[in-house]
Amino acid sequence: MKLKSTIIPLTAAIAMAFAGAAHSQEVIKIAHVGPLSGPNAHMGKDNENGARMAIEELNAKGFTIGGKKVTFELIGEDDASDPKQATSVATKLVDAKVAAVIGHLNSGTTIPASKIYSDAGIPQVSPSATNPKYTQQGFKTAFRVVANDAQLGAALGKYAVQKLGTKNIAVIDDRTAYGQGVAEEFAKGAQAAGGKIVGKQFTNDKATDFNAILTSLKAKKPEVVFFGGMDAVGGPMLRQMKQLGISAKFMGGDGICTGSLPGLAGDGLINDQVVCAEAGGVDDAGKKGMDDFRAAYKKKFGIDVVYNAAYAYDATMTVADAMAKAGSADPKKYLSALAKISHKGVTGTIAFDAKGDIKDGSLTLYTYKNGERTLLAVTK
Repeated sequence: MKLKSTIIPLTAAIAMAFAGAAHSQEVIKIAHVGPLSGPNAHMGKDNENGARMAIEELNAKGFTIGGKKVTFELIGEDDASDPKQATSVATKLVDAKVAAVIGHLNSGTTIPASKIYSDAGIPQVSPSATNPKYTQQGFKTAFRVVANDAQLGAALGKYAVQKLGTKNIAVIDDRTAYGQGVAEEFAKGAQAAGGKIVGKQFTNDKATDFNAILTSLKAKKPEVVFFGGMDAVGGPMLRQMKQLGISAKFMGGDGICTGSLPGLAGDGLINDQVVCAEAGGVDDAGKKGMDDFRAAYKKKFGIDVVYNAAYAYDATMTVADAMAKAGSADPKKYLSALAKISHKGVTGTIAFDAKGDIKDGSLTLYTYKNGERTLLAVTK
């Protein structure tokens, strides 16, 4: 009886010790923000999935900061691609004392939210916002892991004139910060290369009927129609271009350059008609790493990568790397390490310039054949 009474308290003591150790382990909150509702929800969820893969991988390997094992917690928030909701979410995350924010997805939500994070001193790393204004505000907390619209738009404009041999170009944008920004940069690039903008039209990011603007542009006989916006609008626009007999090339930025475009465009997606650019991309040396990521993503979530999941994954890993290098998850202490980081990621080496833009950002040009995205070129 004495033996039994001795064992029970000892077992309980060991259990309490383990519980105490688990309880004392630091939990670091990292937020991801993107549209989880509305027409861009598939993109927002894709980015969140990428961030979640990184968080789960970090926790599985037993990540340490300052010699102590930590646990990361992903806080997912929905901004619905709406600037007002984005600022509301940003305030909520500041109150929750998150250590970092991965996001937002859209430039139109990323830019207004960035002021709130900056005022709170919380690092924000966007995996997809490309409007140059985001990093031109002077905020030390603002970073992005993809090239910006000035690079992307200029490259597409030059490609339209010099590689496709087109002169007459029409431009449509969706009036968002992203759509307008990339369309303006494309027009500049095309004109600098000798192209002529024969017409400009605009729509909105929730529109479904484009017959009026497309009919107006058809009369101007454009050889290229450039659309600044996302695939949820670009897909139906392609359908209606076909219905109206517009055979012009259809160009756009990373917003339409997705795995979802074929389904959204249906029979409006004609082989080699679309030329789009992704703000990022890997060369031959990085192809295996990206292929491995895509395979792991599909195994985990049962679907293909839609948009920028690998960039959300890299953004999250880069933040964790900066924390490890600084020996702290306190934003005040690791922010300088993040600004100076050189992190080898799935998408390439992540390092930032003085503004927070990625150094030597790559651009990848694609077309679509038989419903599949096909590589055209990777460029700097």
